[in-house]
Amino acid sequence: MSESFRIGLYPGTFDPITHGHFEIICRATKMVDRLVIGVAKNAGKGPLFDTRMRVKMVESEIAPLIEKGAKIEVRSFDNLLVHYARDSGADLIIRGLRAVSDFEYEFQMAGMNHRMCPDVETVFLMASDRHQFISSRFVKEIAFLGGDISSFVSEKVVKEIEKRFAQESGRKKISPEVRD
Repeated sequence: MSESFRIGLYPGTFDPITHGHFEIICRATKMVDRLVIGVAKNAGKGPLFDTRMRVKMVESEIAPLIEKGAKIEVRSFDNLLVHYARDSGADLIIRGLRAVSDFEYEFQMAGMNHRMCPDVETVFLMASDRHQFISSRFVKEIAFLGGDISSFVSEKVVKEIEKRFAQESGRKKISPEVRD
């Protein structure tokens, strides 16, 4: 009898990666033997960071998990999710849900994906109550308006967002509360 080797795919734009994303990644690694984090190019969403930078930020965030033995790889993709899942050898697509409003969209997408590729299952992980209100879109908006985002993203991500906004607007810091 042979053991199966389960590969999971956690897709997203990760623009930027948040504590909520990181929590889902940690939980997903317990469900699969190898996790592929697929960073979607998705220029249609108007990302703050280019794909290369988003991949780099995700890699930086997950480095401690890899050091502890988690088998995770980060790759970008720009094709249909189920095709990318199949190309990655994934058995599961892992999706995080924050609220009921996420469920309707994700439910429809899971149905369409299953219709196109019935061998790949979609698994939904509910965000913990501590992270269910965090979204990358809100993080960017709060940062843009000078708010403190340090409870939503890591210090490394705060610094990258500061650098990005400084390049765009000449602004030196996101907020005096974040750093002097």
